[in-house]
Amino acid sequence: MAENNNKYQAPRKRRGGPHGGGFVGAEKPKNFRKSIGDILNYMGKYKIAVFIVMIFAAASTVFQVVGPKVMGHATTELAEGLMRKIQGTGSIDFGRIGQILLFTLGLYLISAACNFIQGWIMTGVSQKVVYNLRKEISQKIDRMPVKYFEKQPYGEVLSRITNDVDTLGMGLNQSITSVITSIATLVGTIVMMLTISPLMTLIALITIPVSGGLIALIVKFSQKYFKEQQDYLGVINGQVEESFAGQQVIKAYNREEETLKEFNKANDVLFESAWKSQFLTGMMQPMTIFVGNLGYAGVAISGGILAIKKIIGIGDIQAFIQYVKNLTEPLQTIAMVMNQVQSMAAAAERVFAFLREEEEVAEASEPVKASNIEGRVTFNHVAFGYKENEPVIKDFSAVAEPGQKIAIVGPTGAGKTTMVKLLMRFYDVNSGYITLDGHDIRDYTRHDLRSNFAMVLQDTWLFQGTIMENIRYGRPEATDEEVIQAAKAARAHRFIKTLPGGYNMELTEDASNISEGQRQLITIARAMLADRRVLILDEATSSVDTMTEERIQDAMDRLMHGRTSFVIAHRLSTIKNADIILVMNHGDIIEQGTHDELLEKGGFYADLYNSQFDSVEEAS
Repeated sequence: MAENNNKYQAPRKRRGGPHGGGFVGAEKPKNFRKSIGDILNYMGKYKIAVFIVMIFAAASTVFQVVGPKVMGHATTELAEGLMRKIQGTGSIDFGRIGQILLFTLGLYLISAACNFIQGWIMTGVSQKVVYNLRKEISQKIDRMPVKYFEKQPYGEVLSRITNDVDTLGMGLNQSITSVITSIATLVGTIVMMLTISPLMTLIALITIPVSGGLIALIVKFSQKYFKEQQDYLGVINGQVEESFAGQQVIKAYNREEETLKEFNKANDVLFESAWKSQFLTGMMQPMTIFVGNLGYAGVAISGGILAIKKIIGIGDIQAFIQYVKNLTEPLQTIAMVMNQVQSMAAAAERVFAFLREEEEVAEASEPVKASNIEGRVTFNHVAFGYKENEPVIKDFSAVAEPGQKIAIVGPTGAGKTTMVKLLMRFYDVNSGYITLDGHDIRDYTRHDLRSNFAMVLQDTWLFQGTIMENIRYGRPEATDEEVIQAAKAARAHRFIKTLPGGYNMELTEDASNISEGQRQLITIARAMLADRRVLILDEATSSVDTMTEERIQDAMDRLMHGRTSFVIAHRLSTIKNADIILVMNHGDIIEQGTHDELLEKGGFYADLYNSQFDSVEEAS
């Protein structure tokens, strides 16, 4: 591996996401005002609850802020009583002091109760918002056209329903109450300080911009190191993930040393950036404490002078120092909350953008019932393109009678799979039409239309769960015996019985605990069990070996008997018994007929068929 001369070069993106925390800059939305507006509009139904939260949050803060000054009266009473006792003019009034302390306790108890109530209400509101958003996103996914998911990575959509919604919910729960409490605390504290001494208040307030300037300076310098730390955390996570997942490949190619070097290089950068970021962040508190102590000193000196002049009491000094201590906390909280609000707004922007995405074309107002379907399919001058002015299907016409086996062949990019997508209404045609039993497929609801189709795709997809559940997916009411019979027909029963747990074996999330060929056989069994009138096989045997392919071919023929079947295949030997073979190239049907008829023509199909056998002979 070539050495990287710049160790701070942006790292390669890996599957492992960054973890860990730190004072990092929040992701900013493209339109902050619009994002906040979307959040407020969505929360309109909870405005009464939010208003109540604001009242209780403000009330909690008021009672909290008044406490130190009341406590100061107790200190003043104690000091004056002590002086009276020393001078022999009186004694300490412990009854009065006790009353003040009980009153203060009552204030703090009321404050705690208000804080509990607002926290309870706001948690409920934020969780309801999260619940409803996840529900709406899930429903939205079902209404989205297939083209959206073909353009967007699955992880991007997954992030909307997990990370973004969580960020939004957490931000709502914390930011609203934190902002209200912080502002109320800040205003209340300054007001209480002014009631004690305007001069001491001025001295204390001078320290705020100084502390703020120091914090801003540190954040400015530490920001790039935190970003770098997060980037390289992702790199290291990805490297560890790849090392574990690809251990066999690494060992097979003797790449252990190179893998370790790559890890160490990233780890070195992570160490340096983490050290610098943590060190700079760690400097915040000592520096703010230092400035704060200067403020305390100024307050103590000025307060002492005022107390000597009998302008304020000793308890007022004690209360004022407490207020000075509490003054910086709401400022720090507001700074952190604004960071969180930025992240919340960015998350909301992505969530609401997804909810506003274009949905599938509306269903017919009076749909045709798709019952007792025979399976006659007609393509009438169908034209389609994924992009405007870039047609994939130019002029496709064909008729499939009930029970016929229609094979579609052609080179890569000819439009074979696209025809299947149009038939299933994953996309709608640009011109022309497709009919099922004489009715335009757009006259059926998508649910009714697709309930008459069974599909086996080249890219297998199995869900986390048992093998039994995966086969039963297309027909949930099927009995265990029916599932087993479908597996036997698909030639999957034998290997399933050899697996630990048999039909009750749990498949992993990506079904990586069985082979690709075994996954394909299970999907074929799923299609057999579904027992639909129209069958679509898109390279259904592409992942099985030749021997297995031959074993399941008879089963596939039995499955297709009496059903209209569309078979897309690259191995032309598998579709020799098709009733009609449609040969596609550049979006058009250039030849059609039976296998023997097309060979006799000596055209494109014959060349394609013969080239495959020539390749086999050369390989052997």
